[in-house]
Amino acid sequence: MTRRLISSGSPFEADYGYSRAVVVGDEVQLSGTTGYDYATMTMPDDVVEQTRNIYRTFATVLAEAGGGLADITRLRTFVTDRAYLEPVCRTQGAYFADIRPASAIYVVAGLLKPEMKVEIEATARIAKK
Repeated sequence: MTRRLISSGSPFEADYGYSRAVVVGDEVQLSGTTGYDYATMTMPDDVVEQTRNIYRTFATVLAEAGGGLADITRLRTFVTDRAYLEPVCRTQGAYFADIRPASAIYVVAGLLKPEMKVEIEATARIAKK
């Protein structure tokens, strides 16, 4: 099967040797993504805005792969503070109430940079049309 790499334009991808997503067949593996706006490389302070940026990045990447958020089958969410659980989960609910992928959320000691409050990775399956 062909392996296709998708970039979000983040300089981290080239610097750290990974792709935002890897497409093999109908499966799309989305790398752990933080709340940067990759067009401007800015990070909002608010955890809800960080979460929204993550889902905007996912939507853009999945569109390039030929799908959308509705194709996500699995989410893994990491937050750096228990206080972020409720706002992140409520934001996730707004995006995925009808999709309802399998999901897990973890509280971790920290992420790559201190301003990163949430990181999410996902798996999607895009049916051939």
